[in-house]
Amino acid sequence: MLDLGRYLLGVLEILLLGGFAWLGGVNLRRWLLPRFEGAPAHLATSVIALALLIWAAELLGSFGWLEPMPYLVLITAIGLGCWKFTPKWLEGDGSPSPDTSRQWLDVECLGRGSRPPLPTVMALLISGAAVVGFALEAKSKLSTGMTGFDSTWYHGPFAAGFFQSGDTWDLHFIAPQFLAWFYPANGEIFHAAGMLAFGRDVLSPLLNLGWFVGCLVACWCIGRPFRVAPWSLALGAIALSVPVLADQAGEARNDIVGVFFLLAGVAVMVNAWGGVGRSEKRLDREEGGAGVGPFLVVGLAAGLAAGTKLNFLLPAAVLVAGLALVAPRGDRGRAFIAAALAALAGGGYWYLRNLVHSGNPLPWIHHLGPIDLSAPEQALGGREAHSVLGYLGDGSVWSDWFLPGLQNGLWFFWPLLLAAALAGLVLALLQFRGSFRTDSDRKEPRNDLTLGMAGLVGLATALAWLIAPTSASGPEGMPRGFESGLRYLAPALVLGLGLLSAVLPARFRLGGKGHPPNGRILKSPSPLARRLSGRGVPLAALAGLLLAIAIGYPVQRHYLESRYEDPSFTSAPGLNAAFAWARDVSGARIATTSTRQYPLFGTDLSNHVQYLGTEQPHGGFEAAEACPTYLRLLDEGDYDYVVVTRDREEPGKPPYPPTARWTKAAGAKIILKEPPTVVFELNKPVRPSACR
Repeated sequence: MLDLGRYLLGVLEILLLGGFAWLGGVNLRRWLLPRFEGAPAHLATSVIALALLIWAAELLGSFGWLEPMPYLVLITAIGLGCWKFTPKWLEGDGSPSPDTSRQWLDVECLGRGSRPPLPTVMALLISGAAVVGFALEAKSKLSTGMTGFDSTWYHGPFAAGFFQSGDTWDLHFIAPQFLAWFYPANGEIFHAAGMLAFGRDVLSPLLNLGWFVGCLVACWCIGRPFRVAPWSLALGAIALSVPVLADQAGEARNDIVGVFFLLAGVAVMVNAWGGVGRSEKRLDREEGGAGVGPFLVVGLAAGLAAGTKLNFLLPAAVLVAGLALVAPRGDRGRAFIAAALAALAGGGYWYLRNLVHSGNPLPWIHHLGPIDLSAPEQALGGREAHSVLGYLGDGSVWSDWFLPGLQNGLWFFWPLLLAAALAGLVLALLQFRGSFRTDSDRKEPRNDLTLGMAGLVGLATALAWLIAPTSASGPEGMPRGFESGLRYLAPALVLGLGLLSAVLPARFRLGGKGHPPNGRILKSPSPLARRLSGRGVPLAALAGLLLAIAIGYPVQRHYLESRYEDPSFTSAPGLNAAFAWARDVSGARIATTSTRQYPLFGTDLSNHVQYLGTEQPHGGFEAAEACPTYLRLLDEGDYDYVVVTRDREEPGKPPYPPTARWTKAAGAKIILKEPPTVVFELNKPVRPSACR
């Protein structure tokens, strides 16, 4: 646990990191999107600030310098540099563009009187219930530690590896399944940042709650230019609360991170050019805008999503290409270049790393038509790969797996959810019809084109789920991974429901006239609106922050005392016992044959943990399956302990893997033995000759 002084030091570092990143984000957003205000302005600022945090970590991590002080100094320099040197765009009369950052809330949510409109109240209640439900799920992990399979397999080890080594460029080899060490890792950067601040993972179970709230803000912003923000918020909250996303709470899983960036990109796009019947001012240089600013921010958000998880590559690419499609004819090339470069900046780092290490930015792909690509020559391992597309015509799979999985993962009224989401995406896509035959001389993207583009992005997300080789993984005819794989469909579900509330007014011309030219819904907000949009929200936020810091101290003590104290989350009793043993081990070198290895890093994350395997050409990595190779790796690694195990007890097989026998023959000392796991202490040199 952390004493009060160390805890407050960590809090201070987080506040400084976040504060200077936000300072840089605010100034860049004012330059790129000078007319944004309220929630869309803060959402765009968040995207830019998060990108600054990632870029600083990647820059330092490329040289092995990702450590607390260099990271803090670099973020401070970036924030101050943006504040000092970012250009200020001017209005036509020469005066600076209005500072909208002080409008903390969208005044339309507060109405003309002293009470908010009923739809807003209902939406806030629904979204509040969603946040509470997600927080309660996360709360349970404060008594156990992160227990999800993916968190303990690769999310946690990647973050801890960045924290220990300060290196983000080299491949962090873990269990040889799915070539996971090539996965993009934007989400893990933020877990590593928390570890750098506190020296522990006390922030990790709470981070996804922040991403969840960010997704709700993005849902609000998607409906805002169409005057249906409360409805898009409520429907988005329902979609984000489906059971298949419950495993994001309290874990290091990154699906919710990618959902946030994708929703944020769509939200910035529709707020830059969207609206029902809106007589907009142009967001270009002539009207005091930044010209390519919206394209840069939307492209950046798309790239950040693609740099978080592979299944966001297709929708991100569609969003970037679509920006060129909806731009005015004379600006299409500029729009595409701006969006593409911003997307590469947001997520290209990890794919460049893969290219350097394997000769292929996507090492899972071995062939591109007749062209052979450089890639590791090894089986993917893990579950057998199958896509939902391959089973669409299989009635028995539908009855035995798909229908029960849909009911469990998306609630019993899943047909209604899917139908409503599909309707939202299709109706949005239909906004394209006829749009390219009119207004050929238009000077800005039309709102119907951007709405159609949003629908196309959602359909691309659904297509990515449909064809993903892990969307129905498992033995032939037994897609055990289908229910879990529905989380790849969840972004399309959220986007479709959010767009449904926006597309109906646009489709049927509901709601009368849209925004006035200045972009504000109400020119004379109520006294309540003025109070809350002024100092009320900052003061409330400050009070909430101080309360969170005060509550955080006993919470982190409870978490660190309980973390993996009595684990029972694997089906292997011996592996659970090994995790409990490792929590009190510090500064040790631990070798393992377990796929799930994050708990072995110890409470203070000081244990160096390495899966025993051999590196192969083009960035490959395979398990050590021969005794001489296995013992040689133990000898060369200078390990203090080795945890040999299977991931689960397997009937019909010996209680312990062959590596247990090899390790014992080499002279290691048994300190824990429970099927299917043995923990050995290596207190003397390993004898590779023991294989004879």
